[in-house]
Amino acid sequence: MSQKNGTKFRKIKPNELRWKCSLNSLRFTSTADLDPIEGIVGQERAIKALRLGVNLRSPGYNIYISGLSGTGKATTVKSILESMSDYCPVLYDYAYVNNFSEPDHPILLTFNRGEAKKFKTDFNGLINYLREKIPTFLESDVYSKKKEKILSKYNSEEYKLLKSFDDQLKKQQFTLGQVQVEGGYRPDVLLLFEDKAVPITEVQNLVSEGKITKKKAESIVEAYRAKQEDLMVIIKKGMKLNQKLAEDISILEQGEVQVIISAAVSEIIEKYSINEKVTSYLESVELSILENLNLFKGLQQNQADKLETLMQEMPFLDPFRQYDVNIILDNTETKSCPVVIEILPTMSNLFGSIERISDRRGGFYADYMNIKSGSFLKANGGFLVLHMKHLAEAPSVWRTLKRVLTYQKIDIQDSFSYYQIAPTSIQPESIEIDTKVIIIGNGQVYGLLSNYEEDFKKIFKVKAEFDYEVPNNKENILAYARVIKKLVKDENLLDFHKSGIAAILEHAAAFAGSRKKLTAIFSVLADLVRESSFWAKNSGKDTVTAQDVHLAYEAAKNRHSLYENKVTEAINESKIMIQTAGFVCGQINGLAYYSNDQFAFGKPVKISSAVSLGNGSILNVERDAGLSGKSYDKAVLIISSYFKETFGQNIPLSFNASLVFEQSYGGIDGDSASAAEICVLVSRLSCVGINQGIAITGSVNQRGEIQPIGGVNEKIEGFYQICKQRGFTGTQGVIIPHQNLDDLMLSEEIVSSVRKGEFSVFAVYHVAQAIEILTDSKTGEIDEKGSFPPDSVYGKVEAKLKHYNKIRITQLKRQNPEEKSKTKSKKNKH
Repeated sequence: MSQKNGTKFRKIKPNELRWKCSLNSLRFTSTADLDPIEGIVGQERAIKALRLGVNLRSPGYNIYISGLSGTGKATTVKSILESMSDYCPVLYDYAYVNNFSEPDHPILLTFNRGEAKKFKTDFNGLINYLREKIPTFLESDVYSKKKEKILSKYNSEEYKLLKSFDDQLKKQQFTLGQVQVEGGYRPDVLLLFEDKAVPITEVQNLVSEGKITKKKAESIVEAYRAKQEDLMVIIKKGMKLNQKLAEDISILEQGEVQVIISAAVSEIIEKYSINEKVTSYLESVELSILENLNLFKGLQQNQADKLETLMQEMPFLDPFRQYDVNIILDNTETKSCPVVIEILPTMSNLFGSIERISDRRGGFYADYMNIKSGSFLKANGGFLVLHMKHLAEAPSVWRTLKRVLTYQKIDIQDSFSYYQIAPTSIQPESIEIDTKVIIIGNGQVYGLLSNYEEDFKKIFKVKAEFDYEVPNNKENILAYARVIKKLVKDENLLDFHKSGIAAILEHAAAFAGSRKKLTAIFSVLADLVRESSFWAKNSGKDTVTAQDVHLAYEAAKNRHSLYENKVTEAINESKIMIQTAGFVCGQINGLAYYSNDQFAFGKPVKISSAVSLGNGSILNVERDAGLSGKSYDKAVLIISSYFKETFGQNIPLSFNASLVFEQSYGGIDGDSASAAEICVLVSRLSCVGINQGIAITGSVNQRGEIQPIGGVNEKIEGFYQICKQRGFTGTQGVIIPHQNLDDLMLSEEIVSSVRKGEFSVFAVYHVAQAIEILTDSKTGEIDEKGSFPPDSVYGKVEAKLKHYNKIRITQLKRQNPEEKSKTKSKKNKH
């Protein structure tokens, strides 16, 4: 073992390479012994935030959920909400009715839960009752006699008016009669000639026949015109008489049916008296019925049949449609706080719509009966669950959602019309809402909305952040087993033997990338559970064992491993040149991490360096080629700082160096290769070879301290497989940061190989320890004079730097002979 900064590096023991779920810790034989559970496991922080948002009904306490991964997210949230809500506001029913004074502004009626349907039944019963009774009342003998009396009176007055006018006409040889015109007859003044009524148009014929003179004819026409004006006056008086007759008949009719209408309406008013708005509406209904009694008199049979046929095609032609009730939300069957999941949050689906009906003339019709509610209203008093990605897909929805949550009102409007002729425009009364909105998204979107959406934090005050991993403890292990039992029960899978559960849990730790954690992305495990059951059933088993789980995992991995296999094949065929044995100066095996849809993998990559006389700069070839990311570029700058800190205290760094990922043609990012790059530079400067059988991964800081990296298991696995295929030498292994010890979840195969001594894993604290492992030489400790031992690796680096510096000084002197002469002249004077 070697020590640097007081801490020793060491080979990792086989039992530290993988967490093994003890079967003795599982207090059951199989999942058949367990009760299923549903929901989230081990997310106390997120659950606390959810509970706050759920039970605090103040404005703005809507919830944004981030970090919840996998399929069935909305269903999971729904189950949590249903079990979590301690308080639910009073639920209401909502209905729109006709506004008789302003039909374009329908009236909203609000009822206690379950009462809207009763009101509609009662109200329809009222209208049907009046449709039946009003004609009966208006056909009674008493009413007929009163009507006959009124008609007789007006007929008499009309007769007297016409008789008086006719008598006046006869005195001047005219009489009142009718002439035929297109479509019927009209009253006119006729000439009396030889005791016959002659139309004025015949006067000219009488002149032609010599029966009257032309002068006489002219006087007759002039008198006719004067009487025509008198006739118009008489017609107007007759019209006024008819209007007065209609008014008197209407007053009579209203008086006859007033009692029955008032009694019928009053009965419903009494039933809903506590609802002032309903009472006011019913009073307006009573007035409307009295003003439209003709609707209730009934039609003749042929007219009724024709109207019925038309209404089947065009319902809006129904004259009694204005007396219907449009229930847009009925909560009769809702027994708890509603939880609505909207997977298609369009404007109409979310906020409601006004449907259009074709009027068969190229246009569209809409009235209050066409108003439809959306999921926002359906969730009123409860919870509406939305996906952020779906909200972003629908135009105008996000802006409208913010407005609704800000003002807590919904205005149901007609969606944007793509038709050339717009439907009838109506503006329903606004609906006050108390809907708690839960949006499922990711942390990145939350950050963007918080920074760039001014109102976002005001309307989404609660963030429930779900972790992607949970602690690996007894409670969570049992909870995972019970969740698996729930899946087994719901999908009729085979029960899992506890060895199968243990294998699933070990894979959960591997997915989490830590022995102390279990992945919270349960959808990944759910697929593994399903496929394990399939393979077990395919083998004729009754329960799923660890063997079936491992088989399912390997089968799934194999389905997604084409790219990995191609890379491995290229390495084995030396198309990608990787050495796994021998010592080479200025060359090292780094470890690259490849993300491949569901399964990531690691492979070795050759990193080489070249050095020359220079001014201490390190050329980042990947950056200059445009293939590096910002993190990688930063890491190279840190490498430069490490060399200045370690070797630049007494002598200038008179060298230039370059670092290259050989045969790398894609983008490179991250700092996990910085330890390898320091090692390969030290090797090149010291001319000490590096063991090609050992690969390294790790980040470093300016002082050379090793820092943790990601993907440690995949990287070790990748290098192990290459060494295995080429044959173990007994000196092969991987160097990793000591902080990644708890992340190790290597395969049983690698653990067995380490136990046999075929392969090793080293944990280091400082890059100098890695260099000693790779070179099998001491790096050396700096002495009192600030120098390293000459025979140490760092001593050899120091010697090379001194050599470069000496050459550089000599070159500078040769380049400046005049300056050298001036210097000697000054010395002579002194």
